[in-house]
Amino acid sequence: MRIVRLANFIAPRSGGLRTALAELGSGYMAAGHEPVLVIPGPAFSDQDTPSGRTITVPGPIVPGSGGYRIITARRTLIRLLDRLRPDRLEVSDRTTLRWTGHWAKAAGVRSVMVSHESLDGLLRLYGGPVRRAMADRLNRATAAAYDEVVCTTEWAAAEFRRIGTANLTRVPLGVDLDRFDPGRHDSALRHAYAPPGKALILHCSRLSPEKRPGRPIAALAELLRRGVPAVLVVAGDGPRARALAAQAAGLPVRFLGHVRDRDLLAHLMATADVAIAPGPVETFGLAALETLASGTPVVVCRDSALPEVIGDAGLAVPDDPKAYADAVMDLLSWDEQERRLAARKQAEQYGWAASVTGFLRAHGLAAVEAGR
Repeated sequence: MRIVRLANFIAPRSGGLRTALAELGSGYMAAGHEPVLVIPGPAFSDQDTPSGRTITVPGPIVPGSGGYRIITARRTLIRLLDRLRPDRLEVSDRTTLRWTGHWAKAAGVRSVMVSHESLDGLLRLYGGPVRRAMADRLNRATAAAYDEVVCTTEWAAAEFRRIGTANLTRVPLGVDLDRFDPGRHDSALRHAYAPPGKALILHCSRLSPEKRPGRPIAALAELLRRGVPAVLVVAGDGPRARALAAQAAGLPVRFLGHVRDRDLLAHLMATADVAIAPGPVETFGLAALETLASGTPVVVCRDSALPEVIGDAGLAVPDDPKAYADAVMDLLSWDEQERRLAARKQAEQYGWAASVTGFLRAHGLAAVEAGR
């Protein structure tokens, strides 16, 4: 089966959505299907990749987003879909691409919308008092336009359950348990970033406003004020980078920018003592899960979906720097071997094979059609 996947708002170089699309594409190929990914970019391109065919359609950069692009040319995309003749359509954008559900119905193609964000959460950040009614109206339109709606956490699914969505499936994403492993702990890397006797705190995220990247810096300042010896390493880039550097002036903070080498990132995650993932609207938090798989506990915002993901392998707190500092101190007081084992055990519940199977079922496809 040819599964055409559409996605917008992909970070230029990395990010959880990019990783998820690649892993799912590889899984679809292994199951005997033909994945085709269509994403926006600076120019048209068409190439084969390890996760399937990838077509780039020219799309403008969203102002102030730090490089996110979107596909805006409907006629161009319709012509492309008509040429591709998909057997299944999978869409990862509930806003600018929601109209493709109507195209799929007209073409007789089974369609799936993957909800990678929570409208409740986004409107809580930016909306007014009518946010719930607005979210309900938009979510009803999404559910009506597609044959199936897939949410990766119960937290994200809650807003659809509230309106009685019948065509709803929950499928958790996965993590690469081979690459992200506690065995990648690197003593030399640790000494390079944290002098002996100092806790190494990690924040791995896109540096954009909704991720609250200033919280770990403020938490570090609070820890130092309390006399807790610690340093912070920030892995990621984004539109808030310059402002964060100013906020961190005089503090032991190391900004690595975008870490292209995934293996280096895995070493860093396995070497840190604690990570902080403060985004209040995270709907899965793949970087947090990768950190858990590396044996490092994570402090998360209780308002996001991450408490569901981290389980007992970390702590969920209010979105407040002092609360993050309290949680870091609590986790550092745990026995190191026990906290690392708990983190790894939690992550082992999330394998990509199960995720691929769940997504294929949402498409009405078998995961073992590969034998053809």
